[in-house]
Amino acid sequence: MRKIGMSACLAGKCCKYNGESNYAPSLLKKFQDDEIVLVCPEQLGGLPTPRTPCEKVGERILTKDGDDVTAQFLKGAQAALEQVKDCNLVILQKRSPSCGVHQVYDGTFSGRLVEGSGVFAQKLKMSNIPIMEAESEILE
Repeated sequence: MRKIGMSACLAGKCCKYNGESNYAPSLLKKFQDDEIVLVCPEQLGGLPTPRTPCEKVGERILTKDGDDVTAQFLKGAQAALEQVKDCNLVILQKRSPSCGVHQVYDGTFSGRLVEGSGVFAQKLKMSNIPIMEAESEILE
């Protein structure tokens, strides 16, 4: 049996910034025979749900109101990494300032995407843990 890490929102946990989920039943079905470890780096970093939308601005994470929540994102990414460090694969939510693998929102809160990775995805890459985004092939 494989051990699979997964963004908790993909499993239907209401931990997105708006209090909803990104429920992906096809993902859960695909990995139904595996052990799944659910993580939400933002909640693990102490951020509430729901919370003000956040985007990556350079190396910092800012809320739409301009508050710097980089420390909470870093704390949550490290806590999530500890929970998935022995996983065979980690499946992440696209575009998230925590979990985006190849693209994240550009920091203008306009919906525009730029090349880059979220804080948690960066930690996984540095740890050589295989990652993929939901609804995509294995990317790393």
